[in-house]
Amino acid sequence: MTVPGLVALRGNVRALALSALFLTSAQPLPAQLISIKTVPIAQGDQFDIFPSQHQGMGAVSIALADTLLDPFRNPARGALLDAPRFFGSPTFYGVSNQTGGGRTLPLAAFSQHGAWYGGLSLALQEVEPSRVATSSVAPPPVPFAEPRPGVLPLNPGPASQPPQTHGNAYVFALLGKTLAGPRLSLAASFSWARLNAVDGVDLLYPGSLGIDQFGHAVDVRLGLLKQWPGDRSLDAVVLHNRFGMSQDVTYADLFWDPGTQRVLQRARLDRELDRTDTWGLHLQYERPLVSGWRIGWIATGNLMSHPKIPNYEIMSIPRDPGHSHAYQVGIGVARTNGPATFGLDAVYEPIWSKTYAAAAAPTETAAGDTIPLGGKTIENRFRFSNALFRMGVGRELTFGGRPHAAAWQLGLAAHAIHYRLLQQDHIQNGSRGQENWWVEWTPTWGLTLRFPELELRYSGRVTTGTGRPGVQNGIIALADPAAVRAGGLLVAPNGPLTLQGVSVVTHQVSLSLPLR
Repeated sequence: MTVPGLVALRGNVRALALSALFLTSAQPLPAQLISIKTVPIAQGDQFDIFPSQHQGMGAVSIALADTLLDPFRNPARGALLDAPRFFGSPTFYGVSNQTGGGRTLPLAAFSQHGAWYGGLSLALQEVEPSRVATSSVAPPPVPFAEPRPGVLPLNPGPASQPPQTHGNAYVFALLGKTLAGPRLSLAASFSWARLNAVDGVDLLYPGSLGIDQFGHAVDVRLGLLKQWPGDRSLDAVVLHNRFGMSQDVTYADLFWDPGTQRVLQRARLDRELDRTDTWGLHLQYERPLVSGWRIGWIATGNLMSHPKIPNYEIMSIPRDPGHSHAYQVGIGVARTNGPATFGLDAVYEPIWSKTYAAAAAPTETAAGDTIPLGGKTIENRFRFSNALFRMGVGRELTFGGRPHAAAWQLGLAAHAIHYRLLQQDHIQNGSRGQENWWVEWTPTWGLTLRFPELELRYSGRVTTGTGRPGVQNGIIALADPAAVRAGGLLVAPNGPLTLQGVSVVTHQVSLSLPLR
């Protein structure tokens, strides 16, 4: 089945997701970490919290140096800061239809002492859950006067506890040294995040009463920056990232109580685990061309291990471990012509991923064989061919008689995701294929004001082409009360699970203040 554009947003999510959904982009410091998504689910800009010079230009980055953001991506780039600085970048994002949002306050300081340089950043964050009722609360106990078919309405109601805002905390540290002779800089960075909420996860369990999240993310990087005469440079980054979350999901199960002759409800707690370990290598080369033009190339590789993938309720088949190989190859050009700047990036992302489901008990196949405990019941092989385009323009302005006192930026980014899935079902001894694609669009804008004492930046962006999971109102029919009394009732969500189109709007105000 081919899903053009956003047709997938209105379809049944089970048909789209099949047996794999990755949210591996939900990690701090996403640069050089390649995201994998098999469903166009909107993810808020929870981890895009650091200041950037070119965010308003579509976040072009291959041929344009970004002295604010680059040290967080490659720690060796901290050597290019001309003076000790303090940064603050309050960031706010919201998802339309009241389906999430968040706010973050990062504070950072960078300093140099001789050939050594370093930096420290701390951030506090609040993530708001969806205010839309997606939980299915079981109805109050209903007596059965006689064994006959009945209908229990399941209208959305408040969860056992109202949605609460959860807090996250982030720490980033950098230390490096510049070797003056060969114009070489070496540095290492370490980041750690305590996560009590990952944006949008609460919507992935629409049949639940509530969810508690807790976990962490660790990112370690070694960076190198080599510079040559003629404004040429080479970046190299080796990284290791560990992302681990636990999700305690509470459900209400209905059961038949023979003593009271009623259908009652009881709580059930399921713990879902989300684990991804990533090793990565990133190379980037830049050099000038002619008449103010620059060109750059990037090559990035990620090797990912997925020890555990959560069994989200929008899935139809449980999954167990998996692994992925993800790559990026890109080229970028930029030109500075007087007060005007232009940038363009084009990136191709080939990705191969494999996951499988393991038998929880010995399972008989359609051919009469038996799959042992832990054996593979279903195998999923994905082949992605994604493309990413970014472009932007900016212009310096004269303000109050001072040149370069202000600047504006406009940009656009488009991320096209296309994959083919081959699914092998060892229980039914069959296979099936599927092809899906969609495009995520992100217009951006920005404004900069420069004063002798400080620099103030504002950037904004809106991402469309994605959706949030939801349920349709419905009822649950008890066609056989005898089955209820035998404990055979399987309570579904209020209706078919769907994706409703949303937009994610992000605003950031950053302050850069020299320390001397």
